[in-house]
Amino acid sequence: MMRKPIAGLALLLAVSLAGAAPAVQGDYLEVRSCDVYTGPCFANGEMGLRGHEAVMAWTVAQGGHNGVDLEGLSVIAVVRADGTLGDVRHEPRTAKSVVIVDAAATDVQRDALIALAREKGGALVADVQAVYEEPITRQGAECAENGCAYLKAGDMVEIATRCLNNGDHICGTEEAFYPPLTDVDSAQPAMISLSTFQGDGLDVAWRHSERRGAYLGSFAG
Repeated sequence: MMRKPIAGLALLLAVSLAGAAPAVQGDYLEVRSCDVYTGPCFANGEMGLRGHEAVMAWTVAQGGHNGVDLEGLSVIAVVRADGTLGDVRHEPRTAKSVVIVDAAATDVQRDALIALAREKGGALVADVQAVYEEPITRQGAECAENGCAYLKAGDMVEIATRCLNNGDHICGTEEAFYPPLTDVDSAQPAMISLSTFQGDGLDVAWRHSERRGAYLGSFAG
């Protein structure tokens, strides 16, 4: 008599697990308003003056978050801090962000994408000023090892990157000086060909080009 409830519980558990989204995996793109691949000769000239802004973008290849399937969807966090992001010697004290959610997401997926950005972004995405829904296009995963990626979110964000080349090594001591702002697998620095942001919530807009300020990688968890 005791076996039937246990068997029923096992069946319910199996059905529940079968319906849950697997662990999330995908592509990550980050751009900053200072050089992240640089040497002390350049970094010292930017500390405290530049690098207060960043764009962090997660595109889900498979899986989901909080049991919600997010395959093919993207979420972006645009961050503005009161200091150079990634400077461990003078860490910014405050940071504000806006979150841009893929317009293709359902209401449930929208909430899961926001939760994903908050979890991955940590303190940088704790103080969200506004959430926007925009059509998000992400291209370039097939050539990510060469630093090639393109991201567009409506009229708010546009990012294009290219691989670094010998001409981008100016002082000869370049390295990944500022690490990525979140946990990333196989993070690779790249050149920003274009990085724009225009939107409400952060009291700032920008347009950058030819800056060694991007990272490409993957994320999981």
